[in-house]
Amino acid sequence: MKIGYTLPVFACASAIAAWQHLQHQSTATKVAVNLIKPPQIVNISIEQVAKISHNSALAITRSDPGEHLDITRNTPVWAIVQREARDTEASKIIIQGGAGVGIQIQQQNEPAIYSYAKELITSNLEPLLGADDKVIITIILPEGQKLAVKTSNAAFGVIDGLSLLGTTGIVQPLTAPSQLESFQSQLQEKAQKFNSLVFCIGENGLDLAQTWGINPERLVKTANWLGSMLVMAGIQQVQSILLVGYHGKLIKLAGGIFHTHHHLADGRLEILTAYSAQYDLPHPILQQIFTSPTTEFALQLLRDLDLETKSSWVDRVYGAISEAIDQRSQDYIRKHTDQDVRVGCILFDRQRKVIKKSNSARDLLPNLC
Repeated sequence: MKIGYTLPVFACASAIAAWQHLQHQSTATKVAVNLIKPPQIVNISIEQVAKISHNSALAITRSDPGEHLDITRNTPVWAIVQREARDTEASKIIIQGGAGVGIQIQQQNEPAIYSYAKELITSNLEPLLGADDKVIITIILPEGQKLAVKTSNAAFGVIDGLSLLGTTGIVQPLTAPSQLESFQSQLQEKAQKFNSLVFCIGENGLDLAQTWGINPERLVKTANWLGSMLVMAGIQQVQSILLVGYHGKLIKLAGGIFHTHHHLADGRLEILTAYSAQYDLPHPILQQIFTSPTTEFALQLLRDLDLETKSSWVDRVYGAISEAIDQRSQDYIRKHTDQDVRVGCILFDRQRKVIKKSNSARDLLPNLC
């Protein structure tokens, strides 16, 4: 299978090519990029480079996700690199988002350029700069705004473009059986080092967990294979697991659904309605939850009700859901492995705001950093 690379890799490649052209009039058709994660060098094709002024240059490459389905396939990725005088207090590298790069509405409209992309660009560019050099790198995705409407970016608080998101330079398909084998292999390796691990369903969970100071070596990506990964953790005699995920995914575990892909099983709103009914929520509200278009919409209904009535429905309902997730996960592991593994969970919303930490999660979290 042809290896594909994530969007930050192509943004980095364009930035390297633009800087090299600005410095040496280089017209190289390929540049070397150190992926950092994993630590390997790859050669990325450059489509075009051009000098814009005496102190700025533009380079263009195109996204190539390999054989995996990805809406960014063949989309152009531009980088404009502008050289400026540097004083001793200023950063040598400033990275900013241009047209087609989304903005994070919950983060003061910061560009949706996340930690791995920044690390990748900085690590590759810094060795090429002189002591007095300062560069401003502007990433542009000309088709980003058009492609963004085909993603769930807006639901996660990113508008007007695509995100430079990810924790690795290599595209990882999240639904192929071969990927489950890869995830299980990573779990086995990490279980040899740690007796407590953190399971993250997707990139948002991975990125969020690291902002809390959790040791990245403890993080394990699961995608939708939660049941299989929990069982493997039991087989590997892991003592505790912290689940970090979007509430619309993890809520399924409270209903006993351990493969979370929507093509196999849904039931999210039914589960949320059932747990809400335990607390005698008014029947009209239960009907609205049950018929909501998404779990995010239903969550907002509960939040609005809390504001109107000065109540705590979100905390009570999601408290019950989080405890059920923990208990059902522990029971699932015990059923298939005869091992007792403590499980805690942290649920967040589309804006990556934590909704609820289970009691076990509160206990486990301080020891994971």
